[in-house]
Amino acid sequence: MNRTKATEDAQAEAPASWGLVECALPGGLLTAVITWELTRPAADRDDLLSRIVNCVVFLLVVAYLLIRVRRRAARELREVKAVARAAQEVLIRTLPPRLDGLALSARQLSASRGADVGGDLYEVVATAYGVRVVIGDVRGHGLPAIGAVAAVLGSFREAAHDEAGLDGVLRRLDRAHQRHLRELARQEPPAAGGQEPDSLSGEEFVTVLLLEIGADAEVRALNCGHPWPYRLGRGAARLASGEPLPPLGAFPLPADLLPYQCGPLRPGEALFLHTDGAEDARDSAGRFFALEEALAEAAAGPPLSPAAVVRQVHAALLRHTGGRITDDMALLVLRNDRPPVGDSSRVPAQPGGPGLCRSWVSAREPTTHAPGPG
Repeated sequence: MNRTKATEDAQAEAPASWGLVECALPGGLLTAVITWELTRPAADRDDLLSRIVNCVVFLLVVAYLLIRVRRRAARELREVKAVARAAQEVLIRTLPPRLDGLALSARQLSASRGADVGGDLYEVVATAYGVRVVIGDVRGHGLPAIGAVAAVLGSFREAAHDEAGLDGVLRRLDRAHQRHLRELARQEPPAAGGQEPDSLSGEEFVTVLLLEIGADAEVRALNCGHPWPYRLGRGAARLASGEPLPPLGAFPLPADLLPYQCGPLRPGEALFLHTDGAEDARDSAGRFFALEEALAEAAAGPPLSPAAVVRQVHAALLRHTGGRITDDMALLVLRNDRPPVGDSSRVPAQPGGPGLCRSWVSAREPTTHAPGPG
C-alpha cells in the first residue's frame, strides 16, 4: 500500500517538476546567451547593434516558450478544477427546487480555499415514509473530513428508502461511520508493541440531525449533537428544546431511539436547518452572529421564499465576518407548499409554545375524557 501511494505521489508531482524544468532550461539558456553576447571580446566584424539584435531574438524565443508552458499549466489547472467540481457535486448533490410538495433551497460554504465541499453534509430524499432530511457536521473541515461525509451520505441515501423508522436510519449511519473509522485505523502506522492504533475514540465524531416530514406534514426528528432547526412562519422559533443525543462516534447509540414528535409543518411554514458554523461565526470584535435575528428579519415579509432566506442569511453572515469564514457552514430551508390535509392547518399549538417538540412518549400519552351520560 505504501509503495502504491508513493508511486501515485510521484506521478502527481511529475507534471509540476517537468514544468519547472521547461521554465528553467530556456531561462538558463537566455542568461548564458545574453552574458556571452555582451561580454565576449569584440571582433572587427562585430558591432554592438548585432549583439543587441541577437539578445532580442533569444529573448522573444524564450518568452514564447514560457507563454506556452504557462498556458499548458493553466489548461491542466482548469481540467483538475473541473474534475474536482464534478466530484464535489456528486458528493453534495444540488437539491431540486421542489420535492414532494416542499420548496427547497440550500447553500454551503467551505473554510478551505478552493473547495466547495468541507466537513458539512446535507441531503433531502422523497421516500415511501415521507420526505427525509439529514444535515450533519464532521469534526474538522476541508479535505480530511470529506471521507466521513461520503460515508454518512452514502449510507443515508440507501437507509432512507430501506428503513421504516428514523431509528433504523440513524443506526445505519452510525454503522457506516464506525466502518469509516476502522478503515482510518488500518491506514495508520502500527502503535508501539505491534498493536493496531485505536482511532475509534471520541476525537472522531459527526453531529447528525434526521428529520422526517410525513404525508400529513407531521415532523419527526432524531438529533445527535446537532443544532436544532428553526421553524419560520410568523417569526423564527426553535423547532425543539429537548436534549440531543451524543454525536455519532462519541458514544454508542442507546438501545431505545425515540424520535421527537414536532407537530405539523403548516402550509406556508418553513424549516431552517444549519450547522454550527452559522451560529459560531464571529466578527472582528469576537461577537457571535445573531442567527435568530437574521432569520426573523428574512422571514418577516410574506411570501416566505426559501431561496431568499438562504440568500439573506448568507449575505448577513459575510457582512458580520467581513468575508473571513473560519468554519464550514451549511444552510438549508424547506417550505411546505402542500395543500391542507383535513383540519391539519388548524391544529392548535402544542404545549410549551409554538415550534416546540414533544417527545415520542409524551406525544402518545392517553388523554382523559369526561364520561358520557349513562
